[in-house]
Amino acid sequence: MKLRTVDLTFGAVFVCLMAIGANITVWFPFLAIPIGGASVPLSLQTFFAILTGLMLGAKRALMALLTYVLIGIAGVPVFANLQAGPVQLIKPTGGFILSFILVAVIAGWIAEQKKKPSLGIYMTGAIAGLTINYMVGVNYMYLAMNSWLDLEISYTVAWSGMIPFLIKDAGMAVLAAVFMVQISKRLPTHWTQTRTKQLA
Repeated sequence: MKLRTVDLTFGAVFVCLMAIGANITVWFPFLAIPIGGASVPLSLQTFFAILTGLMLGAKRALMALLTYVLIGIAGVPVFANLQAGPVQLIKPTGGFILSFILVAVIAGWIAEQKKKPSLGIYMTGAIAGLTINYMVGVNYMYLAMNSWLDLEISYTVAWSGMIPFLIKDAGMAVLAAVFMVQISKRLPTHWTQTRTKQLA
């Protein structure tokens, strides 16, 4: 895949949006919910990860979200609560950080399957991305707490504690799909055409 200036620009924009979405609780601390002895921050990262995939397509989204994660691991404070470094991946929310890459790729791949944009295909991609986000994130959180973090928590509690986040992110996933329908009407024709040819 040949990268153009516009591809790099859009990718950089979504890296920044992921960093902003991760740090809402820096300005609004009450948006962090305690679960089993750990604090899980409310964020807009799932929304932006889904939107990255829907807008950029699978390959561009992969590069954008992989860049975001690698920047954070390298030490730039782009993760939740302005944290950085590889140690963030062994924390309870580490699975969510890693899952964002899959979220964007899956949502993007599904969106590429039809040349003509539609709410249905965007909604399918958004819900699939949301499902991946929570399956990877919650199971990783449960594993982390009950193994190397030595914080005993039942599987039921792990999932039930995430219900407020799941409800919020489900609503945001729907919003991302609706938002993308409007965006696609304003994108240049050549952008949508090249995006749908990425898998070729």
